[in-house]
Amino acid sequence: MVRDGDRTVLTMSNDYEGEPDEFAMVVPVPTLLQKGQIHVGDRAVLDHLDAYSAPRLVEYFDEDPCRRMVAEERAMMAPQAMGMADRASVARAKSLGVTIEAKYTVGEYDILILSAKQSGGLETWLTENGYTVPRGARRVLASYMRQGMKFFVAKVNLGEQRRLGFAYLRPLQMAYESPKFMLPLRLGMVNAHGAQELFVYAITKNGRVETTNYRTVRLPEGMDIPEYVKDDFPRFYRALFTRQVESENREAVFLEYAWNMSWCDPCAADPLTADELRALGVFWLGSPGAGGPQGFAPGGAQNTFITRLHVRYDAAHFPEDLVFQETADQTNFQARYVLRHPWKGDTTCEAYREYSRSVRERRTKEAETLASLTGWDVASIRRKMGGDWSDTGPGKQPQWWEQMWHN
Repeated sequence: MVRDGDRTVLTMSNDYEGEPDEFAMVVPVPTLLQKGQIHVGDRAVLDHLDAYSAPRLVEYFDEDPCRRMVAEERAMMAPQAMGMADRASVARAKSLGVTIEAKYTVGEYDILILSAKQSGGLETWLTENGYTVPRGARRVLASYMRQGMKFFVAKVNLGEQRRLGFAYLRPLQMAYESPKFMLPLRLGMVNAHGAQELFVYAITKNGRVETTNYRTVRLPEGMDIPEYVKDDFPRFYRALFTRQVESENREAVFLEYAWNMSWCDPCAADPLTADELRALGVFWLGSPGAGGPQGFAPGGAQNTFITRLHVRYDAAHFPEDLVFQETADQTNFQARYVLRHPWKGDTTCEAYREYSRSVRERRTKEAETLASLTGWDVASIRRKMGGDWSDTGPGKQPQWWEQMWHN
């Protein structure tokens, strides 16, 4: 979502299961869209944005304790197509209180912009025209009608898809002006199989975006975790996120990333170029080919603050659509997790004895942290970490309670 003032450019990329001829998407929109306000985007740009802002691991390597002990650094830092509609179809729609405001073909999608007087009429029209309307949709449709919203309906045009040569559904984009800074969720829940996973990438001029009708929660970050997680990061992060969702009673939106695109430290992927940002709808950067800024070099893509939000939602816990606001907060944040690799070289000097003790303590804390973040069994974590976990490892005096309970 690119947002400045009342202007929004929304790019939607959906995971869809099934044959393309069965795909249809109905999205409530706050205003009537002309054909020029609808576009088909490039999935590669969204993939780049995802890689740039994704939760990540960072790695540090201990220096030789025999040369010098170094303190661990922990800061990180227009209704023109109406004439194309069949008269009988228009008449039937009118009898149901449905108005076909506009009809377009954009890329591989056939687009309709609908308005309706009653949810039952719209539901009947959708069904009669080959759209699968899930049970429970009528009530949700009615709530959007009371807000005066229109309906953006997209279907795949198989002939155009074959002609264009795309084997997947490309992202759909729409640009509009409205004081409403929101994302409709509820209609998509009606035919959902369980909870849905949503990532919102908000690009603004001034600062971080947050939800106003649900809590926006920062994920835990910057914690040291065991080295073996490097080969199992996706499973680790899924477990961490699920645990955070449950701890917030499944009613929160989570912040994964917030940063000005003009720089990053460290970068999970190269920042997006000015041309890529323009492709996402960052209209204030100017026109392509104008010698504009690229990347995050000095004087580069300024005033492009990226907020990445992650929400797992269902109808029971998210009864309202997401409503957003842009804040002036430009505090940097990224969901990052730290691997610290112990020194593997010379172990004969006097300083190594103290260093070895500190590493054992660090490993103990890493195991406990991982268990706390994920809910995994700490004994299983220790087995995967390997090494000596005895109560009286080399150079360590057991605490009095350790002899009593054998923790």
